[in-house]
Amino acid sequence: MPEKKAVSKKSPKSTLVIVESPTKAKSIEKYLGPGFTVRASMGHLIDLPKSRLAVNIEDNFSPEYITVRGRAALLKELQKEAKKADQVLLASDNDREGEAIAWHLRSALEGKVKAPIKRIVFNEITPAIIKEAVKNPVDIDESKVNAQKARRVLDRLVGYNLSPLLWKKVKNGLSAGRVQSVALRLICEREAEVENFIPEEYWSLDADFSKGKSKFSAQLVQYQGKKPTLENENAVKAIIEEIKNADCVVCDIKESDKMVRPKAPFTTSKLQQAAANRLGFTSKKTMQVAQQLYEGIAIGSQRVGLITYMRTDSTRISPLAIEEVRKYIAEKFPKELPDEPIEYAVGKKAQDAHEAIRPTYVKYTPEYVKEYLTRDQQRLYAIIWERFVSSQMNNAKNRTTSVDIQAANAIFRLSATKVIEKGFYKVIKTLGSKEEKGTALPALAVGEKLECQKFYPEQHFTQGPARYTDASIVKMLEEKGIGRPATYAPIISVLGDRYYVTRSNKQLVPTPLGRMINEILVESFPDVINENFTAQIETNLDLVAEDKLNWTSMMGEFYYPFKGHLDELMGSLESYKGTMDEETDKICEKCGKPMVKKLGRFGFFLACSGFPECRNTRSIPLAKCPRPGCNGEIVARKTKGRGKEFFGCTNYPECDFITHFKPINSICPQCGQFLVEKYTKKHGSIKACINPACNYLHTQEEEEPIDDID
Repeated sequence: MPEKKAVSKKSPKSTLVIVESPTKAKSIEKYLGPGFTVRASMGHLIDLPKSRLAVNIEDNFSPEYITVRGRAALLKELQKEAKKADQVLLASDNDREGEAIAWHLRSALEGKVKAPIKRIVFNEITPAIIKEAVKNPVDIDESKVNAQKARRVLDRLVGYNLSPLLWKKVKNGLSAGRVQSVALRLICEREAEVENFIPEEYWSLDADFSKGKSKFSAQLVQYQGKKPTLENENAVKAIIEEIKNADCVVCDIKESDKMVRPKAPFTTSKLQQAAANRLGFTSKKTMQVAQQLYEGIAIGSQRVGLITYMRTDSTRISPLAIEEVRKYIAEKFPKELPDEPIEYAVGKKAQDAHEAIRPTYVKYTPEYVKEYLTRDQQRLYAIIWERFVSSQMNNAKNRTTSVDIQAANAIFRLSATKVIEKGFYKVIKTLGSKEEKGTALPALAVGEKLECQKFYPEQHFTQGPARYTDASIVKMLEEKGIGRPATYAPIISVLGDRYYVTRSNKQLVPTPLGRMINEILVESFPDVINENFTAQIETNLDLVAEDKLNWTSMMGEFYYPFKGHLDELMGSLESYKGTMDEETDKICEKCGKPMVKKLGRFGFFLACSGFPECRNTRSIPLAKCPRPGCNGEIVARKTKGRGKEFFGCTNYPECDFITHFKPINSICPQCGQFLVEKYTKKHGSIKACINPACNYLHTQEEEEPIDDID
C-alpha cells in the first residue's frame, strides 16, 4: 500500500475588531466567539492638540493631528494586536465621529500591519446584526470623515480665535464655542424676556353647586354672552352680587370624543426631552444611561445590547423590527393591532442614517429586565420600550363631558375626560390614574335645578415666558437646526462646565459671567453668533457628508472675513477688564482696606484690595435686611451639608432672617421692600414681595426649614 502523506492543518483565520468602548468590546467578543479578538480604542486616539490652533491655514486648512496625550501606549498595543491578525475590522460608532475614529486608526495601522483593514457598521449590538456586519465589511466613508474634519476645524478656528479676544477684553481663562455661544445667546435672550415681563392681574371665579348629597365645582366661562374679562376683585364681586340669588339651572350637556394617536419612536432629541420632563434627567445623563443600554447589559449569563444606537434624527424602523413588534402585540394585545404597520414621517432636516431608538428585543420587557438594571437604566429603558411598542398599536379614544350651569347672565362649566378605548395606552405603564379613570361627574339632566353653595373668587397674574429647561432648549435647538443628535447634550454640558449657565429648579439661568460673554460676542459677531448662520453651517456639513460640497472651500468662505473682523476688534473693542475691579464703600473687616468688586468663575464677589497680603472675600450684598431695626444686608450663603444655596443676613446670628428665594434688583411698588424670585408648580417663576404682609404677587407656600447654616 502506498504510504499516506501527512496533511498540514492550516490555522484558522484570526480577526481583530476595534470598537470604541470596553463595554461594547465585551458584548461583541461574546457574540463572535473563537477566532475574534475585540479591543477598545477608548474613543479618539488621534486628534488636534489642545495647546495650539493646529490648523494650517495656508495648506487648505489641513489639520495637524497628533496622538492624544496618554494614548500612545494604547495605540502601540492595538498595533501589536493588529500584526498578529489576518484581518482588522474597525467597528467604531456609525456616525461622523465614529467614521473619523476609524479613519485615524486605519492611518495609524497602515504600513505597520500586513492584514487588510476594513470598516464594519451596525445600528444595534445583537448577535445576528454583529455577525452580519462582520460578513459584509465596507470601506471607510471619506465624505463622512471630511464632514467631521470640517466641523472640527471650523470649531477650532472659531474657539481658538474668539477665546483670546475674551482673555484680552474680559478675563483670562475664558473660552467661546461656535455652537455653544448660539445656545448661550438663546438662553440670555429668554432671561431678558423673563426679567422684562410685567405681570398683569386677573381673576377667576369658581362656584360650588350641589344636587342632593352630590357636590361639585364649576368655573365661570361666560358672562353676558361672552368670555368674562375679570381684571380686578371689584369686577368679580359685581358678578357675584348680580347672580348670588339667581336660579341655577343645567342649560347644556355635551359629549365629544377625541382620537389620540400614538407617538413615533424616539429620536435623540425627543428622548432627551421625555427623559427631562418625566424622569428629571439632564441631557448629559440621558445620553450616558442610553449608552450603557446600547453597549450591553448582563442579562443572566448573556450580555445584551438592549437598545439601538441612541444618536439619531430618524423615526424609521427596520422591517424585521416591525414584524417582531407586531407579533408581540398580536400575542399580548390582539385587539390593539392595526391592520397595517404604522409609518411615521421622517423630518425634512433628518439625515436618516439610523433607525429610531428602540429596544433590540421586544421580548425583553421593562418588567423582565428590571432586576438586571440600575434604577436609572430601568426607567429610561421603560420609556423607550413603551414608546416603541405603543407606536405600532391602535389609537386611544377619550371622551369629554361638559356640563353648563346658568345663573342669570353667567354660565359656569364643569368638564371631565375619561379614556373609553385604551388602545396604545395599554402598554404605557407610566400613564397616571387620572388619565385612565377620569373625573366622575354627577348624574345631571338639562333643565335640572341646582343649589349654589359658595363662590370662590381667586386672584391670578399673567405668566411670562418660561426659562429654558434641558427639554425645551433641546427642542429649540432641533427646531432651529442648531447642532445634531450627537451634540445636543454636549452643548448644554459645556455651558454648565464653563459656568456660563446654572440650573435653578431645573431651569437654565445665565450667570453674570455668561451674560457678559454673550453681550460681547453678540455685539462683536452678530453674524456668527447667530442661529441662522449656525443652522446653515449644519446644512453645509450635511452636504459635505453627502459629497456635494468641498469642505476646504466652505472653510475659506467663512474664515477670511471672520479673521479680518476679529483682527479689527482686537485693536478697537473697549476692554471690560476695567469693570472687573470696581471700587466699593465696603471695608475689609480683617485689615481695614477697601473691598473691590470682582468677577470670578462663579460670578461677582467682594475681595480685599490688599490682596495678596489679605485674601479676605465676601459675597456681594443683594438687598437690605427687611427686619425692622436691623442694619444688615442679605447675601448668598450655602448650607453645611448639601451646599444648598439660601440667602441670609450678614448680622447672623444676631439677626436670623433667612429665605430660599433669591432677591432680585427690584423694589416692591406697594411697600418698598425688595422683591424675590419664587418658583411654584402652580405659577412657575414669579416676582414676589419678601414682605409676608404685602399682597404684591405674594404666595403662601411655606419655605422648608434651613437647619444646617454654614
